[in-house]
Amino acid sequence: MKILAFAGSNSEVSINKKLVTFVTSFFKDDDVEILDLNDFEMPIYKNEREIKDGIPQSALDFAKKIDESDLILLSTPEHNGNFPAVFKNLMDWISRIKGRKIFNGKPMLLMATSGGARGGASVLEIAEKRFPFDGAEVLQTYSLPKFYENFDEEKGITDEEKLKELKEKIEKVKSKF
Repeated sequence: MKILAFAGSNSEVSINKKLVTFVTSFFKDDDVEILDLNDFEMPIYKNEREIKDGIPQSALDFAKKIDESDLILLSTPEHNGNFPAVFKNLMDWISRIKGRKIFNGKPMLLMATSGGARGGASVLEIAEKRFPFDGAEVLQTYSLPKFYENFDEEKGITDEEKLKELKEKIEKVKSKF
């Protein structure tokens, strides 16, 4: 199975990238590609810019990565209760590609984490409701609250209950393939 994994963040020290990278360790027998949104920078979407210059190659390249995958692992941060601007901009550009939805029918394990007690619950709720309209089949969602208390750089998730929950959700995702 070809898996595309990324965080909806351009932070150099993204805790969501750390989470999604950790989750890829449960897919050792699969072909996993971890993307960094910093490699797909593009101008802020504007209709006039699209008319003048077309869709940026970075958006086309990212869309191709989605199309080539069998499963998406996505962990998105929460900025003021919603998606980070860099991720929203990427979605805006991909949505402008003719004849496609952003996620083009791909199954997804959708995640969020934060340093707070809600673990990105607001953005996770928004994404879980929105992404099916954008062509994602959200198989499971997972939230890791209090990242700095519940995650270790070497060990991964240290809270036994949250780790058990994640493993159960991963098994449910794998059972779909």
